[in-house]
Amino acid sequence: MDINFPLILLWLVIITGAIWLIDSLFFACRRREKKAGQQVEEPVVVEYAKSFFPVLAIVFVLRSFIVEPFQIPSASMVPTLQVGDFILVNKYAYGLRLPVSRTKVVDIGEPQRGDVMVFFPPHMNDTYFIKRVIGLPGDKVEVKNNVLYINGERASQELIQALPPADPQVEVLWEEIYGHRHLMAKDLAPSRYSNFSGTVPEGHYFMMGDNRDNSLDSRAWGFVPERDVVGKAFAIWMHWDQLLSLPSFKRVGTIE
Repeated sequence: MDINFPLILLWLVIITGAIWLIDSLFFACRRREKKAGQQVEEPVVVEYAKSFFPVLAIVFVLRSFIVEPFQIPSASMVPTLQVGDFILVNKYAYGLRLPVSRTKVVDIGEPQRGDVMVFFPPHMNDTYFIKRVIGLPGDKVEVKNNVLYINGERASQELIQALPPADPQVEVLWEEIYGHRHLMAKDLAPSRYSNFSGTVPEGHYFMMGDNRDNSLDSRAWGFVPERDVVGKAFAIWMHWDQLLSLPSFKRVGTIE
């Protein structure tokens, strides 16, 4: 199970704020009265609470409603996103949601085909996933021999390169979905994900990884409910392969 950082952050904000408030209402005045004309020393716990509360509150608001950073842990979105990419996710693009409960309180926008979206999958409701929005509510999605069809319309694929050149096993292509153009990769050998057919229910989305044959996505665990949407990934701000390596900023840019 992933650490529930939003919940931890919420509790830290509540605890530090409560310590500051209770001290201000009940204890600060007493200290001033007892030590009139002398320097007032606050308890260490109060001093730390007053120092950390504003910072924690600002971070909490930013992460909950504006933008949240994530790190890419797997290769399911290669070539668009690499393992070790640090990305930014827009938390209000699909509406404002209450932290922890995920309840939408303000409608702003809806996911569109081609968006790269962070969400909680139906089979692991405590783990963040990132995939591309392929099917909207009501869409019929088909994959035939690794070629995508949406509502009977074939998504065009344009070959960029075959890897490795001497003995190709993988193709890197441009794929175009209803006018949205993005990179994707697929194995030359057929896989269990090479064929699929299904219709997206109302209030759900069909998600696929750009590394088509190496991605556990809606073809494996089904459609994503709207309530489990987290936000839209829009930028790479850093790449860091491993702890002992140096961070790189060569991949900084928007996510297509």
